Formats: sequence, structure tokens, C-alpha cells
Amino acid sequence: MTLHIATPLIESGAMAGPFGQRVWLKMEALQPPGSFKIRGIGHACEEYLRRGAKRFICSSGGNAGIAAAYAGRRLNVPVLVVVPESTSERAKDLIARECAGVIVHGASFQEANAHALAMVGPDDAFIHPFDDPLLWTGHASMIDEVARAGLVPDAIVLSVGGGGLLCGVAEGLQRNGWGHVPVIAVETQGADSLAQSLSANTRVALPAITSIATSLGARMVAQQAFTWSAEHPVRSIVVSDQAAVAACLRFLDEQRVLVEPACGAALAVVYGAAPELRGYKNVLVIVCGGVTATLAQLQAWAAR
Repeated sequence: MTLHIATPLIESGAMAGPFGQRVWLKMEALQPPGSFKIRGIGHACEEYLRRGAKRFICSSGGNAGIAAAYAGRRLNVPVLVVVPESTSERAKDLIARECAGVIVHGASFQEANAHALAMVGPDDAFIHPFDDPLLWTGHASMIDEVARAGLVPDAIVLSVGGGGLLCGVAEGLQRNGWGHVPVIAVETQGADSLAQSLSANTRVALPAITSIATSLGARMVAQQAFTWSAEHPVRSIVVSDQAAVAACLRFLDEQRVLVEPACGAALAVVYGAAPELRGYKNVLVIVCGGVTATLAQLQAWAAR
């Protein structure tokens, strides 16, 4: 029994592109806490509990904290989540709804993360939102499910924030013998640390996150995500906030599922018929989800 569920893998006729490809959706937005994060965070929490942890401390701007809080409630382990001042009231409410404590500290994730680390005691386990091998192993399970379903994708489209999803998908591809399958890594302008790092051939720290896709708001990607980009075929694409929001609204109309702009970034590549998709017959999109945005907020962003 795992803390995550096996999510649907569906073909979307509405998203079939002009290049004749079939588009498949891995519906991680349907996980109980609303995003793919529970795969890795749930796996990590279970492992740290086996090692004797009495409390989980997590740093997060939203979805990771919600997943950690959910995991703690299910495992009957207290959880404390440290969030930056930029975290929305909705995100804080969703964390508290899962019976976790919430501390607001610092203007950015980096400050919240440092504060969370400083609070970790001998009986605590630190749950990082994206940079932990246990997380990547947990996230890789979504590729195992795709393999069991019998689909061999020609390319995988996913959003990148800190790089935890990229690391997990790459690990899953390797362990299923799909090391040749390219990953199209999508970021929004103003949260494009991976794209800038690949351009500079070294990890780049953004001075600030200016994108509304705050779930992609890591100023620097994990070292392992950058490493995978050299060891695995990874193509980087950067889209606008406007394209990400428009994709969220279109996806809601077509699939009746609400996701946040961090997820909309990946969807925007398919809706925009990005030339990087040319030549691929079966395109798998990781619908990573996210629950910190509302329909009203998406509509307000679109209007703006």
C-alpha cells in the first residue's frame, strides 16, 4: 500500500498535434494531494519513518508541503512545513487542512529552506521538495506505470522547477530500458534556471523568480537534474506565463481538470505545436497538477 495512487494514462484526441502525433496524458493532477509530489515525498516519508523519524520537517512554497502534510497525516507522524512569505493563503490553508504546522519565514524559498534545515533535530527527517534521491525513486514509479500499460513513448514533455520530476522521470526511463527516450523540459520565463544553466554549461542561480508559476520557482535546479541533462537526451523549452495560463484554461475546458501554471507550461508546448515535437509519434505529457491556483486566479491572470 503506497501513499500515492496509480494515475490514469489517457489519450487526448483534443491535444493531437498538427504533426500527426498521438498525445498521452499521465494524470498526476488526480493524486490525492493534487500533484505528482506525493509519489516521491510519500516514498521518502515512509523510508524516513522506517529509519525512526518521529517528525517530518519540510520546506516548500506549496505543493511539496501539501504532499508532506498529507503523508504525515496518513502515517500518523507530525509535520512542520516552513514556507516563504510569497506562499499564498490558499497553499497555507491546504497544508493546515492536513493537520500540519505552518511557519512563514523569509522572502524566498532559499530562506525558508535554510530555516527548516536549522530546525531539524535528531528525531526529525528533513523532506526536501525536490532534491533527494528518495524523491526521485518515488517519482520514477509513474514511468513504471506507463511501461506496465504497454505504451512506449517517443518523447516525454514535463515541467521543470527544481528538477525533481525531471530526475524521477529520467530514473524511471533508465530502469525501464528507455534511456533513448528524449525529455522535453519546459519552464516559464522568469523561472528558467535549467534553460539558463544549459546555455551557460554550468548551473545558474536566478537573481529572483519573476514568473507567476511559483511552483517552478527554484532559483537553481538540483545538481542531479543538470547532470541528467548531460547524460540523457533533454531538450529545454521556455514558454511565457501567458501561454501557461491559457493552456490551463484550455485544459480545463477539454479535460475538466484544473491545474496550475507550473503544469500549464508543459501543456502549452503541446497546444502551441512546438517544433520540438515534430517527428514524434507518441508524445507523453506529465500532467503534474498543482492545487495552489484557483479558477478565479487563472482568469484574473489571463485578463491581465
